[in-house]
Amino acid sequence: MKITDLLTKDSISIGISLQNKSDAIDTAVSLMDNLNNLKDLEVFKRQVYLREEKGSTGVGEGVAIPHGKSSVVTKPGLAAMTIPDGVEFESLDGNPVNLLFLIAAPDNDSNVHLEILATLSKLLMDDKFIKSLVEAKSKEEFLEIIDNAERKKFEEEAPVVTKEVSNETKNIVAVTGCPTGIAHTYMAAEALEKKAKELGYNIKVETRGSGGAKNILTDEDIAKADGVIIASDTNVPMDRFAGKKVIETQVSDGISKPDVLIERVLSENAPIYKAKGGNSVKENKVENESAGHRVYKHLMNGVSHMLPFVVGGGILIALAFLVDSLSVDLGSLTVEQRSNLGTITETAKTLKTIGGLSFSFMLPVLAGFIAMSIADRPGLVAGFIGGAIAASGTSGFLGALAAGFLAGYIVKGLMKITNPLPKNLDGIRTILIYPVFGVLFTGLVMTLAIEPVVGKINVGLNSWLAGLQGTSSLVLGFIVAAMMAVDMGGPFNKASYVFGTASIAAGNYNIMAAVMIGGMVPPIAIALASLIFKNKFTEAQRKSAPANIIMGLSFITEGAIPFAAQDPARVLPSCIIGSGVAGALSMLFNCTLMAPHGGIFVVPVIGNPLMYLLALAVGTAISTVLLGVLKKNIK
Repeated sequence: MKITDLLTKDSISIGISLQNKSDAIDTAVSLMDNLNNLKDLEVFKRQVYLREEKGSTGVGEGVAIPHGKSSVVTKPGLAAMTIPDGVEFESLDGNPVNLLFLIAAPDNDSNVHLEILATLSKLLMDDKFIKSLVEAKSKEEFLEIIDNAERKKFEEEAPVVTKEVSNETKNIVAVTGCPTGIAHTYMAAEALEKKAKELGYNIKVETRGSGGAKNILTDEDIAKADGVIIASDTNVPMDRFAGKKVIETQVSDGISKPDVLIERVLSENAPIYKAKGGNSVKENKVENESAGHRVYKHLMNGVSHMLPFVVGGGILIALAFLVDSLSVDLGSLTVEQRSNLGTITETAKTLKTIGGLSFSFMLPVLAGFIAMSIADRPGLVAGFIGGAIAASGTSGFLGALAAGFLAGYIVKGLMKITNPLPKNLDGIRTILIYPVFGVLFTGLVMTLAIEPVVGKINVGLNSWLAGLQGTSSLVLGFIVAAMMAVDMGGPFNKASYVFGTASIAAGNYNIMAAVMIGGMVPPIAIALASLIFKNKFTEAQRKSAPANIIMGLSFITEGAIPFAAQDPARVLPSCIIGSGVAGALSMLFNCTLMAPHGGIFVVPVIGNPLMYLLALAVGTAISTVLLGVLKKNIK
């Protein structure tokens, strides 16, 4: 279908000036009405706006192609406008729109709007074509430019017009997951779904967040799939994908590179996944992931399962201290009574007992699920025991980390050694060999080697942290808080967060306070900057400001990722400096935090809460001002 078959002089406007996006759409719909193909102008207009709510049709390079498919459209039509001064349209590249085409299509099975979009897209790949249309002096010239471009384009493609094209739609399944399961999991899922839809593919995404697996892939989903994308930093059950093309990568790639992942998984050379022990699938192996990423994935699997125990226990212990501090006169307490704060009243004692019990599972769970990530379920018990040895001894968090990896690889070694045994002995391997020898060897190595050596390191490290005063504590606070803003959920962010939770276990509560404040600053500062410095942000970015404030106050740093991705050279330094200052001030004010999450909702149980809020305000203000100074105006 040719563009010039649908576009007439009555539906074209040349060189007009418009105020905003709504003005542009309303004007375009009025032009469309000149074709007498709309039974109800207002109903069609609503359809165009509904499509726009799903995502801007500003495709970049100064072009927008809004469209509507409705039963009030009697026949396909096109309207066009040139806007030399430009109009803000929330385009993908943030640039104003100078050229707009509006498509109207009947609500039937013809998909004529997709045909028109395809034709327009081919023509609009040429920058000179766009420029010549914007500079057209008359409607006649505008139509002539399109007619010439179409004839030239179709003549070039004539030899392949008769080539048979398959209408079969590709099916993709994906799994996304991040260690905390709060934001990255769902951002990656949304990015993959959106990109697949843009490319015309079907996709179903299973999310493995903190609330468990959602939208779980069925056997039928997997059987129909032409490819599988695993974008996860935690363990994902893989044997179900045996025989399928599988791409494994980090969850961050799912957010930033969905188009690349989809292209790779549907390519001819995408690797075929082979299940453990399976003989009915091809021998191709999934592409190698780096050793560093494997270690990171195992570690994050332990951390993600550990977090609920730490959060629940930490907040209950903090509440116990709060209850006692509000119930008794602290000034009248003796030194011995002050040391028992949190257990003076019955309510506080109960809270602290329950919280302490939850907290006591932290290290065994960490080690157990690191081992499980390495050796599947057989590694869980050996990891638990290794973590328990670390918790009862002096090696603490560092010992639990070592125990998790040690137990995992010991059990994995046992699997390889016993693999030649007859299949009818599989039950004995699982019930007897793995738990008995896994626990024995892990326990011996932990007791005789890890605990004595790592215990001394852990005790020395905690003594050094506890003794930090003055400038040293300020520097530490700046570093751990700034790391939270470096990659906003990536390895630097997670490394700082794990250090903070480890410090809680060791009784150094001021470090976790600095870590959390560093993660709260970026989204809040970006939201405020978008409201104060409006000329630095697009309309779409300004609309997301309220959501970012809520995410920031909830200690969800990931809300700042889209802004940082679009302008990293200016956004990241602004956020890093503000977060670092906030962390240093938190240390200076001796703020403490026993819970590793919660944001503004756990401020009442933070040591020195008013000064903590002041530190947050100062850090946020610094980042906000820097964003206003460093970011360039949107043209």
